[in-house]
Amino acid sequence: MLYAERVTRGSSALRDRAIEELKKYFTEDQIVELTLVACVANFTNRFNDAMQLEPDLGVR
Repeated sequence: MLYAERVTRGSSALRDRAIEELKKYFTEDQIVELTLVACVANFTNRFNDAMQLEPDLGVR
């Protein structure tokens, strides 16, 4: 999804038109949730990279 990529690469790349396009398919609450999920995933990835951690995928 282009929106998630723009949130990941830099939210300054987001424009009103992108949000208006999302509103055709999602409610405002859903857009907030999509944004939160993308941000949490980005945080987790950056944290793990900085700490040089491998994610525990639960497979043994």
